[in-house]
Amino acid sequence: MNKTELVAEMVNQTNLTRKDVEAVLSSFVDVVTKELKDGGKVQLIGFGTFEVSERAARTGRNPATKETIEIPASKAPKFKAGKALKDAVNE
Repeated sequence: MNKTELVAEMVNQTNLTRKDVEAVLSSFVDVVTKELKDGGKVQLIGFGTFEVSERAARTGRNPATKETIEIPASKAPKFKAGKALKDAVNE
């Protein structure tokens, strides 16, 4: 499911217009992004938690040239599914 299909399904399940659903979805993405960027996390009970994982610097290898390269430390967003979501998927 892509964003267009998600918006269409949300329109079908609510009494909101397509424009309103797009605005809500866009706002949700913006708020989660800002919170993660600021080092926080977003926890939706029953659904899951969005948080940032820190990756340490490490040595890697270029598969094409077999040359050793240094991979810098970085941050990566991650999502951990909540129990209710896991249970729903496994039904």
